[in-house]
Amino acid sequence: MGEVAGGFTPSGGDEQQLVREVSAPLFAAKGWMKFLGVLMIIYGVLIALTVVGIIVCWLPIWIGVLLFQAATAAESTQASGSKMELYGAMSKLKTYFTIYGVLALIGLVVSIIAIFIGGLASLVPFMNNY
Repeated sequence: MGEVAGGFTPSGGDEQQLVREVSAPLFAAKGWMKFLGVLMIIYGVLIALTVVGIIVCWLPIWIGVLLFQAATAAESTQASGSKMELYGAMSKLKTYFTIYGVLALIGLVVSIIAIFIGGLASLVPFMNNY
C-alpha cells in the first residue's frame, strides 16, 4: 500500500472508506447505467428480428450486459468497500468505452468512404457527356 494524502497509509476500515468515497460517482450513476444497459439489450433483441441484424445483434446486447454488470459492481463496492469490486466495475466500463471507441472509428471510416463514393457517383452524369 502506498501513502494517501496526509501521509497515512490506509488500513482496514480506512481503506474501505477510501474505496467507498472513490466509487461514489459510479454508485450515483448506477441507475442510469442499468437503464442504458436494459435499453441496449432491448435494442439488440429488436435488431435480431431483421435478417442483417442477426449478424450484429450481439454487440448492443454485450454492451448492455457490460453496463448492467458495471452498475451491479458499483453497488457491491459501496456495500463492501472492496477494491476488487471497484476494479471490476472500472474494468467493465473500460471495455464498454473501448467497444464504443472502435465502433465510432468504424462509423467514421464508413461515412468518409460513403461520402467519397457519393461524390464520385454525382460526377458520373457529367462524365457521360464527353
